[in-house]
Amino acid sequence: MKTQPIAPAQIDFSDPAAPSAPAFQDVYHSRAGALEQARHVFLGGNGLPERWAQKPRFVILETGFGLGSNFLATWQAWRQDTQRCQTLIFISIEKHPLRKEDLAQVQRPDTLADLAQQLHAAWPPLTPNLHRLAFEGGRVQLLLAFGDVHLWMRELVAEVDAFYLDGFKPASNAEMWDGHVLKALGRRAAAGATAASWSVAPQLREGLMAAGFSQERQRGFANKGGMCVARYEPRHQAQKPAGREALAPKAKHALILGAGLAGAACAWALTAQGIKSTLIDARPGPAQAASGNPGGLYHGTLNPDDGLHARFNRAAALATAETLRSLPALPWRQQGLLRLEQARELAQMQALLQRQGLPPDYVQALSQGEAAALSGLALPGPAWFYPSGGALPPPAYAQALLQAAGSAVSTQFNCRVARIESIGANWRLWDEAEHLIAETDLLVLAGGHEGQVLLAQLDSGLAARLSVMRGQLSHLSPAGPRPKLPVAGLGYAIADREQGLWCGATSQMDDGEPQLRSADHERNLAQWLSLSSQAGTAAELLPQIQGGRVGWRLATPDRLPLVGGLPLPGYAGRQDQTRFIPRRPGLALCTAMGSRGIAWAALCAQVLAAQVSGAPIPLEASLLDAVDPARFVMREQR
Repeated sequence: MKTQPIAPAQIDFSDPAAPSAPAFQDVYHSRAGALEQARHVFLGGNGLPERWAQKPRFVILETGFGLGSNFLATWQAWRQDTQRCQTLIFISIEKHPLRKEDLAQVQRPDTLADLAQQLHAAWPPLTPNLHRLAFEGGRVQLLLAFGDVHLWMRELVAEVDAFYLDGFKPASNAEMWDGHVLKALGRRAAAGATAASWSVAPQLREGLMAAGFSQERQRGFANKGGMCVARYEPRHQAQKPAGREALAPKAKHALILGAGLAGAACAWALTAQGIKSTLIDARPGPAQAASGNPGGLYHGTLNPDDGLHARFNRAAALATAETLRSLPALPWRQQGLLRLEQARELAQMQALLQRQGLPPDYVQALSQGEAAALSGLALPGPAWFYPSGGALPPPAYAQALLQAAGSAVSTQFNCRVARIESIGANWRLWDEAEHLIAETDLLVLAGGHEGQVLLAQLDSGLAARLSVMRGQLSHLSPAGPRPKLPVAGLGYAIADREQGLWCGATSQMDDGEPQLRSADHERNLAQWLSLSSQAGTAAELLPQIQGGRVGWRLATPDRLPLVGGLPLPGYAGRQDQTRFIPRRPGLALCTAMGSRGIAWAALCAQVLAAQVSGAPIPLEASLLDAVDPARFVMREQR
């Protein structure tokens, strides 16, 4: 998806009863009341709340989030319904989202005050992403797609039960109501899906019929003479692409191999889909391999064309910040991160931000002086500042994810899996003595570099593409400066709680040496001296070394993770797009996160859990393809 800068909504609040958008010459809702309009048109027009009664999941797609009134009304109806669905997922597309300060100005009925405050507290940075906000312990999810509706209707991966067709009047906002958008509704519609709109414009009614909906006119709200209600009744039901089918839609329990960050995050995310899990690891506890470092960084990135890596890293960083907001408190967490810019001057950095329209609550371009004041170090140049990035202890993060999952997760440590085999629709795990460990209808490989051998048993070609990188961290107690917040560039530095700091890290391919090496300490110290603009040599600082840690990371050639199902062996059909490649049922990967496990784990796990269960995927289709394990098959075909 070619992203575009987000232009926030311009709102006229001079009439509190009917805020308006001057650019569209229209009001956001009827003067008779936003809550009442939402109940009559969108809830009533879609047969809600009756239609979601006792369902495990119900999905709504709205075109035009506006002031959020329809979402809040639906959330309130879900809360009050004793027969409500287990999980409500509300997807909404908005080209011109509200600034957080404008959202706070919207007048709400007293009955919505609590929900409105929660929405305001969770409101994300205005970036062109699919933002996942979780409420009610994850049982109510809001997926906010900021950007043009035409782009997002191609990017959403979801099966929708009800459509809220909202937006400004067709006369001033024709793009929202055109045939391309309406036709896309049919491609997202579940069997028996419904749609409702306050509009009865001919292009809407004709577009819905062309998309496979039957439609009728009903009594409108307040002074509106009519409204449109529709039901999806196509002549021919479109078949879902094989690569988008749920991997294990009936699974109630998963076996997860690997209890590091990826495995813990998968257990947490699967719990939100109603799937219990057992973590299996050869070590005596969680997060003791690559995820066992005392501290690590998480942040987004950006590049001039806002390409796949920048977009994925931004989506992952935003998901991590949202996840940390809802988890139990960690022993320590440093908020905010500086990343030194090596190739650009400050003016170039500012121009890049302006061109991409990225907001300051996601990233800022700071001068050398501003960055130095923020870090407490004499940094050598300008830096990017990520306010929601930072540093934290990976083992504690993994523990917090497991704590949040609660009793839905069990563990089996000191258990080394030597062999995997498929038996019909199930998977069996065997130890080195050929004893059966367990059998399951859902197996998740999340074991990092130690799981590469098991992956090779299932797909030797994919496993051979992966590389294992050795990394060494150095711990020192310097007599000199310490960073006030994490600083990264060529290397990174994190202050610890004992007046020392961790710096690193080295990266060596196919190096199995487990012992700490003085040469690697010197390399880390040299990077620390460069970051902090200190005089002297790395050799002079060697006496300050207090220890270190060695770990190994699994990475792909394109430096993006593996998330999703493995291609079905022997398939010889269409392979030019990953969505057409069928997958091995009951098997999913969440691995190869390289050095970005902290930043990627939450998003990757949420994506995997949605792929397993068939829920809407909290990532756009183009980025889903970029992390799909089948991408290498597709590239070979090309």
